[in-house]
Amino acid sequence: MASKIPIKTLKSMNPFSIRQITCQIRHFSAIATASQSESDISLSFNFSSDKNEDKIFFKAPKSNSNVEKSSSSSVTMPTSFMTGSIVGKRFYKQVSTREADDGNRWTVMLDYRTLKTPSKRPLKLPTPSLAKAIAAEWEYQLMDGIRPFTMPLMKLACTALERVPLTRPKIIENLMRKFHQDLVFCRAPGDNDLTKSVLERQVEKIDPLLDWVKSEFGFKPAVYSSFFVGKQEEGLVNAIEGLLKQANDCELAAIDAIAAAGHSLVDKWGLVEGGHDVDIADLKVQISSAAVFLGLCRRS
Repeated sequence: MASKIPIKTLKSMNPFSIRQITCQIRHFSAIATASQSESDISLSFNFSSDKNEDKIFFKAPKSNSNVEKSSSSSVTMPTSFMTGSIVGKRFYKQVSTREADDGNRWTVMLDYRTLKTPSKRPLKLPTPSLAKAIAAEWEYQLMDGIRPFTMPLMKLACTALERVPLTRPKIIENLMRKFHQDLVFCRAPGDNDLTKSVLERQVEKIDPLLDWVKSEFGFKPAVYSSFFVGKQEEGLVNAIEGLLKQANDCELAAIDAIAAAGHSLVDKWGLVEGGHDVDIADLKVQISSAAVFLGLCRRS
């Protein structure tokens, strides 16, 4: 139920980008799962909280007969990983997935190291499908550098595990603000030749979305001719807010990512006429990766 809003958002979008990402995930997941876990050693990979460092640091392992002395038990990454900078050369050979040590959820392994979140918590994922997809992102990294901007699922997973649990009320508050100000509820005036054609286009393209909202929540949104929109019926507001509160952390992270990219909680939005092709491609990647993330969180 919590996925209805982002799923509807993507219905009018060219499916090529989603299909392309899905195909890449399948391809690299096959590579990731081909390698077996080296052992059950619970070692670590994590991100540093030191904002002044851009280097990758390796910590020597404790004495262990199962691990070569030249190996390292942990890898510390700078926080620039989450901001898009290249953070260093690829330091691992194999990527694999396995069940978490406690048997609850799934983890990703770089050689024998277990991935951890920026706050050094185990990256425990809800489904093996999502774990394999994130493993594919790590497998895809080139030898000359790790490029976080090519790993949207990893970033979403960290967001779902770390940011969402701590800021759920604020995230929902921001999403509801977007809902109240959503431009799909704004209509061009139909009383002059300059805006009449715009209004006709809005009725053609947006009315089906409003009908969908009514079929899902029992209330049809009110439309206004002001850019500041207006106030929606209390029953609809409560239904949308209730839906967001029921969403789990992964669902809420995906909904928030799609709403941020599209500047809308109801529909794909934010495309500026004449915008740069790179910006358009980036928008499609952000929305598509969040949609894929949402699907993989629900798929075993």
